[in-house]
Amino acid sequence: MLNDAKLRSAKPRDKEYKLTDSHSLYLLVKPSGGKLWRWNYSYGGRQKSMNFGVYPMVSLVQAREKRNDARAILDEGKDPAIVKKLAIEANRKAAETTFKLVAKEWHEAFKAQWAIAHAHDVIRSLERDVFPAIGEYPITDLTPPMILKVLRAIEARGSIEIAKRVRQRISAVYVYAIAEGVATSDPAEKLAAVLKPLRKGRQPAITDLEKLRQMIGKAEEDYARPVTRLAMRFLALTAVRPGELRGARWDEFEDLDGPEPLWRIPAARMKGDFDRKHEEGGDHLVPLSYQAVAILRALWPLTGACPLLFPSNRHPHKPMSENAIGYLLNRAGYHGHHVPHGFRAAFSTIMNEWANREGKANDRQIIDLMLAHVPPGKVEGAYNRAAYMPRRRELAQLWADMLITTLPSPVVLVERPSKATGERSRRRVPEPVSADFRFPVGEAAYRKGGIFPALFREQAVLFQPIPKRRGLRHDR
Repeated sequence: MLNDAKLRSAKPRDKEYKLTDSHSLYLLVKPSGGKLWRWNYSYGGRQKSMNFGVYPMVSLVQAREKRNDARAILDEGKDPAIVKKLAIEANRKAAETTFKLVAKEWHEAFKAQWAIAHAHDVIRSLERDVFPAIGEYPITDLTPPMILKVLRAIEARGSIEIAKRVRQRISAVYVYAIAEGVATSDPAEKLAAVLKPLRKGRQPAITDLEKLRQMIGKAEEDYARPVTRLAMRFLALTAVRPGELRGARWDEFEDLDGPEPLWRIPAARMKGDFDRKHEEGGDHLVPLSYQAVAILRALWPLTGACPLLFPSNRHPHKPMSENAIGYLLNRAGYHGHHVPHGFRAAFSTIMNEWANREGKANDRQIIDLMLAHVPPGKVEGAYNRAAYMPRRRELAQLWADMLITTLPSPVVLVERPSKATGERSRRRVPEPVSADFRFPVGEAAYRKGGIFPALFREQAVLFQPIPKRRGLRHDR
């Protein structure tokens, strides 16, 4: 049996020699003076040996522990040398599998399922707030305190909601990593409970008329799909909920060529419980200003052949992304200042202030009715949703006159590009409707293959992706 005194006193000789310990462990002393721990064992009928390190960097106690571990592996029927080699390779691979690498793989795998703007926002938040701090760490080495430190830094600048979203994205990366076999747990999973609470309140909205006009104008000048620009302006004019706008169908509109154009939103699409959605006579009626009808005329060449006014760019039978208008406002610089739902608050605030100035106190109840709010003291289904329609129409026109006075024609919004275009741009701008254009009448008119199948075939090409050719840049 070896001891430390024997090991320290071992001197080099002309030839290498062994100092043996128990169970085939020995110290190999080299002529150069080097001392190497080795262990001999038999596996598969062959004599083999393992290297346990250099003495004194590896002590006698440590060498015996390594030998005991190897013997335990051997007793399980495994080759300790192969197990060691696999462990080294796994450690090397784990060190190379950084959080940044896996996060980019996750983003690449899922971005096709997201809106383009959302996909850009996701990777940008990681590049800005996560990768500089922990991106180069092996994904298996990150701990909850390390991730929490990143989230606390985001909270420190006042971005409480962004911190929550970043945590969700980090957690999603780990779910992907676990599925791929490169991680076994999610250190971000439980951190939601310790983040600062998001204070609930009114959604941000610009309620000053002049600033609201400026905001709409600036957003409309930014790059966006023409359908998104028109949707935002139509939302501003009608003050409906964003979800109601996204689901708008051509067959919900009445008398668009007449003196009393109307948008009848079915009760089933309105916000509320089961009773509200099945309320008899519960459709929400939105009288349209002539400026709102002008938007529909500009929109018709783009989506008139589809059931939906504002379809998805990729799937004409599905509504546009719920984030499309919000991202447009964010890109224009209004993140945290105005959201799509904020147009309702803007309409309510500005029109109620106008009613107070003009001595129209009775208009307050009508304004609430235009927003599909239940009047005080009433319950759902206990009042006439079609009440005060002449006055509602007057207020809708007054609101449009106040809001749109400095903004360009809707046709201009269609002509503006959705992104930077080059000399070889293949972007096609549809011809606007003629002065004598009349909207088709009846539900059947707005079905594919109805009374205008040729129009559908002509417009459907707008939703088909342009094939890419090598060496050319395509802009739509």
